[in-house]
Amino acid sequence: MIRIENAGHSYGFRHWLFRGLSATFPAGRIAAILGPNGCGKTTLLRAIGGTLTLKEGIVEIDGHVGFVPQALTADQSYNAVDMVLLGRSRYLGRFSSPGRADRDRAYACLEEVGLAALAQQRYDRLSGGQRQLVLLARALASDCKVLVLDEPASALDIANQGVVLRLLVRLASSLGLTVLFTTHHPDHAIGIADTTLLMQRDATHIAGRTEMVLTESNLARMYGVPVRRVDVHAGGETASAIVPLHGLPGKAPDLAAR
Repeated sequence: MIRIENAGHSYGFRHWLFRGLSATFPAGRIAAILGPNGCGKTTLLRAIGGTLTLKEGIVEIDGHVGFVPQALTADQSYNAVDMVLLGRSRYLGRFSSPGRADRDRAYACLEEVGLAALAQQRYDRLSGGQRQLVLLARALASDCKVLVLDEPASALDIANQGVVLRLLVRLASSLGLTVLFTTHHPDHAIGIADTTLLMQRDATHIAGRTEMVLTESNLARMYGVPVRRVDVHAGGETASAIVPLHGLPGKAPDLAAR
């Protein structure tokens, strides 16, 4: 569980990234954070992960946080299982080495994300989607209760986006994890998130059930672009997509403010 109460942070005396932010994300559920560039999404994740102290408010976490960064670079020559073993570091002393139990746990986490067959492959030779899953396995190896992901699908193709999103649903359900991820894809939040937090440029926010928060008007206000929500019915199920209407006349968004 994550509880945020009256959170606020700024990197100067006047410009607040966010302020008065309160939200609760329960165990076994998935939450998404959306917002334009520069609104403080990553700053909030750092506060949740314990690497940044907020100027105002509190963040309470029930259990250890496993953090999954964006897999944008691949300059590490470790093999996949050794990358996952790094997640066991919190259990090791300063001069200790991973033992058999740690290695078994690393292999189990690779199995959890479907990459056991690639355990001995070099991390820097894996595809972008595979690297993202290795980083997710590394977080799971820390035995976290809260899983925090920074734009986990941003550099992935459509097929691998689906792989990661379906995996997050399974982990929240089967392991009872609190899953929190940032994204620039409203479709992803609509698809898997129980709750959503919208962070605005003016330091305000909207939080609540995803279907109540991700309205056309809220998204248009947040991004400065008119949008439409489209529901597609297929195979007895409904999938929703957010379509930005960039071609409509109107004031263009100010990129410098992002």
